[in-house]
Amino acid sequence: MNDDIDVAARVRNYLAVAIALLLVGTAFGVQMITNTPETPPFDLLPTMLRGLSTTISLTVFGALLALVMAIFVGVLRASPSRLVRGISSIYVEVFRGTSILVQLFWIFFVLPRPPFNVDITAFQAGVLALGLNVGAYGAEVVRGAIQSIPRGQIEASIALNMPPTLMMRRIILPQALVRIIPPFGNLLIELLKATSLVALVTLADVTFQANTLRQSVGVRRVTEIYVLLLVIYFLLAYPLTLGVRWIEKRRQWA
Repeated sequence: MNDDIDVAARVRNYLAVAIALLLVGTAFGVQMITNTPETPPFDLLPTMLRGLSTTISLTVFGALLALVMAIFVGVLRASPSRLVRGISSIYVEVFRGTSILVQLFWIFFVLPRPPFNVDITAFQAGVLALGLNVGAYGAEVVRGAIQSIPRGQIEASIALNMPPTLMMRRIILPQALVRIIPPFGNLLIELLKATSLVALVTLADVTFQANTLRQSVGVRRVTEIYVLLLVIYFLLAYPLTLGVRWIEKRRQWA
């Protein structure tokens, strides 16, 4: 059984590497085809990579906020108190039921105005929108993981007169956190891809740089620009996928 799983994992890795090489080769091929004496080969890539640090920073800080919100709200969502569950569900349903683009616009354009008067930068707005949106989805993952813990373990903890907070910290959460690793990996990839939306609030990420290039060089090199953009996002996302799989295997072996 384990041998079959290892073979399947190797096949997935080989396919991903093949897709990456195909995308990179396509990008370089398009650049060579569209290259002229006035446009040296690979001249677009350095400009696009200027936004790489912004995209990575948004992903890191957004993921940290999403993780904190997911665990905190997920625990509240599993609370026996109907009032606590109701209050926490408002956050989850609002952020899951509205567009992340509208949330980003609301945070960036509305919060600085009366009656809120919150001084916020484009980067902070991006982190808040990404973290709060993905955290709402993650909260439901945490709630499901907590409720999947066998009832017998909870009853045994109650029989030992273990306080609810200690039970949550020592019995429930350690097991739940292991179970949320795969779905959280998917949410992390979704968060990375959603960082492209911050270009709409003038934050100079990779997508912003690509759109700026499109406006400056015209439609002649649009294909080249957006193929490169696809390659960049894929090369950012795939290491995250491998990292989540590695953490998942480590936890299983532990």
